[in-house]
Amino acid sequence: MILVGSVVGETDRGINIFVPFPERIDKLYDCHESVGVEFVDKRRISAKQRKKAYVLISYIAAWWGYTPLEAMKEMLKLMFVGEAETLRRSFSLSNCDMTTARLFITYLIDFCILHGVDIGEPLYQLSEDIPRYVWACLMNKRCAVCGRKAELHHVDAVGMGRNRKEICHIGMRALPLCREHHTEIHRIGQGDFLKRYILEPVRIDERIAKVYRLNTKPSKKEV
Repeated sequence: MILVGSVVGETDRGINIFVPFPERIDKLYDCHESVGVEFVDKRRISAKQRKKAYVLISYIAAWWGYTPLEAMKEMLKLMFVGEAETLRRSFSLSNCDMTTARLFITYLIDFCILHGVDIGEPLYQLSEDIPRYVWACLMNKRCAVCGRKAELHHVDAVGMGRNRKEICHIGMRALPLCREHHTEIHRIGQGDFLKRYILEPVRIDERIAKVYRLNTKPSKKEV
């Protein structure tokens, strides 16, 4: 059952939502122990977002085998809707909301990273979610700047005299960088590097640690 409601207030613990229910309220409790809430974004897709989406679609179409742009667009939209956890309906790039556009652009960028699609320009410049983009690059060992094969760069210093193989890496900030950009970040400094490429380091979690075979348990010295 899908009912439409509205936000009527908020507290320090959350928000209050009013949902008109035409039948006796006890019938609702009998059938539904929990509910899901979906917030509707009233903002329409921007021209900038639309341009980003079509740029990514055109490069994917060329990589796929010069599939007609409209056919490629519809195929990617179907793939996206099939994988999206919160989107259960089709949408149009002419009038969808900003949130759907942002999620679709993120999906297209993830696709390019996963399959090594060369789009001829830095993907971070098209990203709507930089931390998510950096995380995807880390998971696929792709340089967040240029897309080439990358290694993990620790933004948080490991420290003098500490063994990288023994320390716990969980929670430390990192970036995936190729050899060229790894050299550059050491040459110009991390602050200037992050400003130049508009990147945000991501904290290492269990999944990232597994990809790079990093230790996830505190050493005896850290306990």
